[in-house]
Amino acid sequence: ATAFGPTITSFAQPEPVPNPQDFVLWSFFNSMFCNPFCLGFIALVFSVKARDKKIAQDPAAASTYGRTAKHLNIAALSLGIVGTIILIVVLVVYYNNLRARS
Repeated sequence: ATAFGPTITSFAQPEPVPNPQDFVLWSFFNSMFCNPFCLGFIALVFSVKARDKKIAQDPAAASTYGRTAKHLNIAALSLGIVGTIILIVVLVVYYNNLRARS
């Protein structure tokens, strides 16, 4: 007679791999709509590199490229907003000067 006891099963959980951000959508937006000094395009290049490194299971390099893309996106968006505000102010002043002369 064979006695069957409880079966103990253990699972080894792999350590979670850090998932660095690549900011591809933000870089694409900046390269299409807010691209002073081509910073948005350069950010898009670094974002694609970050995504490639993430797929290649190299989280350290992906994090570095992602951080660079983030900083370039911040610079591109800031310069784009400041440039747009300056353009609007110049146009309003110019329009008011034209109306004052008429």
